[in-house]
Amino acid sequence: MIEAIIAGAGPAGSVAALTLARAGARVLLLDRARFPRDKLCGDTLNPGAMAILRRLGLDARVEQRGLRLDGMIVTGRGGVRVEGNYGPGLAGRALLRRELDAWLLAAAIDAGAHVEEGVSVQEALVYDGAAGPEVRGVVVKGRDGRPLRIPALVTIAADGRRSTLAFSLGLAGHPDRPRRWAAGAYFQDVDGLSPHGEMHVRRRHYIGVAPLPDGLVNACLVTENRRGFDDPTSLLQRALAADPLLGDRFVRARLVQPAVSLGPLAVDARAAGMPGLLLAGDAAGFIDPMTGDGLRFAQRGGELAAGVALESLEKGAAAAHVRLADERRAEFERKQRFDRALRAIVARPAAVSAGAVAARLAPFLLERIIAVAGDAVSA
Repeated sequence: MIEAIIAGAGPAGSVAALTLARAGARVLLLDRARFPRDKLCGDTLNPGAMAILRRLGLDARVEQRGLRLDGMIVTGRGGVRVEGNYGPGLAGRALLRRELDAWLLAAAIDAGAHVEEGVSVQEALVYDGAAGPEVRGVVVKGRDGRPLRIPALVTIAADGRRSTLAFSLGLAGHPDRPRRWAAGAYFQDVDGLSPHGEMHVRRRHYIGVAPLPDGLVNACLVTENRRGFDDPTSLLQRALAADPLLGDRFVRARLVQPAVSLGPLAVDARAAGMPGLLLAGDAAGFIDPMTGDGLRFAQRGGELAAGVALESLEKGAAAAHVRLADERRAEFERKQRFDRALRAIVARPAAVSAGAVAARLAPFLLERIIAVAGDAVSA
């Protein structure tokens, strides 16, 4: 019998599968996509995310292929510009999610996980247990189009911001505020790049710019204004052209492929799961990509879910999801408060203006914020 089913083969799901398989568990990892596949993301691993890969023995290929990032450049209104490094001996990497996710999935397979691509998880297998509803596997769309029930002792939902499992069971949803949408694309021939990620904070939006291997640049607009998202390519290009610091740098830039969009970005999870089900990755909660720590949250969340799942398999703990909630709170709560504070500042033009003044007077404060945002402490 399958001991653990994992829905979603992104960083959270692959790390969870890798961890479980290395411990000897019989793991089935499912994903509706076929890899390699593209994914709208900032494409950056901060020092905290790299530390996790190092601990798992997965860092060598990423460090060899990824573009080194020494820190962040943050700009604001009124000409504010602060360049901050992560710290001595600390660096991140920029790498296409298409490559990173495929490598993590291959590592899970090498560890012994069984993977099925192109399989859509439709719902959870829910039974009435002694203490209430319990998840005991999933229902997928079979190759003949009919529902196929796959039982398992424990299930991990790592199926993203629109998690079929978490949303259908009422464990997660999109909050009323903030409501942000993103449009991102890859460019060539962007001028003025450095070994730093960039975040350009404006009155009602921000633009992330990340240099990547092979001369690619990831540019992503995040805004609360939904107008223009019927044509995300034009929306993104207009925002870049109109920006006082980015317009000239993108004059020669060539769009590699049309922009893609997604939203709303934020996900609130009211629990870390339920009996038989554990949440990981964006399914367990997601703010937005502003601080660049989404991949660390995903990878570490996958590790935590796998550790609790192993304990559940060994001891039959019905309250594993409660244990996972405690561990996630201890691991992420302080950083999430930090992220929410930054998100609130960006949402208020007056706060952005005040932050611009403070940055000019005391740039070391913003440098410290960059180090914290990059998870340099956890690294």
